[in-house]
Amino acid sequence: MTDSASTPDLSQTPFVKQLASPDRQTRQNALDSLRTYLSGRRSLPEDALLKLHTALFYTMWLTDRPLPQQSLASSLAALPAITHKSNRIAFTAAFWTTMAREWTRIDVLRMEKFLLLTRRYVGAAFAQCADGGWKAGVVEEQMKVLREGPLEPTATGVPNGMRYHVIDVWVDELERAGALGEKRKGVELEVLLKPLEVLAKESPTKSVRTKCKEALADERLPGNEKEDVVMEEDEGWGGFAE
Repeated sequence: MTDSASTPDLSQTPFVKQLASPDRQTRQNALDSLRTYLSGRRSLPEDALLKLHTALFYTMWLTDRPLPQQSLASSLAALPAITHKSNRIAFTAAFWTTMAREWTRIDVLRMEKFLLLTRRYVGAAFAQCADGGWKAGVVEEQMKVLREGPLEPTATGVPNGMRYHVIDVWVDELERAGALGEKRKGVELEVLLKPLEVLAKESPTKSVRTKCKEALADERLPGNEKEDVVMEEDEGWGGFAE
């Protein structure tokens, strides 16, 4: 494990600026260097993490074409899992803070790739829960970041557009992580749905409350399954009853 005393502060590393380079290969090389840096044991203060996520935001901003965008979204969402555990939650929280700040500046032509990145980060949170064996402590850490970030009911700095998308993909990503089946053991599904339930009750915005209720009514969730209606065989018309 790399010791913090032998490595430069994040602000002193060249790859932060290189992440926003117009040259694709330079950005890729910088991302490779960042992976190595994040895995080391070192303190990463909040202001440094916010600067880093601003640079990563522009890495995505500058990436064109669907396949590179999809690959990059997956790569960026994988960063929390390789970040040293002492910085992992702060790293993820800084992502959501940055996305909330930048969301309204994203134009319609670029929105699709940032929607994908947002989905991947939600999925990464559940994947970390799964990788941690759905242990209560791991789940609570991830849910806390989401509750206090994109799903905080009264935070005026969080655009509702971002909230809507997180709500929309919530059950999809739970299912992808195996949380709706037998793979999830040790934590009740209720815990994983609690952020939506709180938002459905406490959001001052009716459309947000409605969106949450729709997600919680998803047929894939236990108790929401539609009953199969068995139609009796048509015996034909027997005429008018006398």
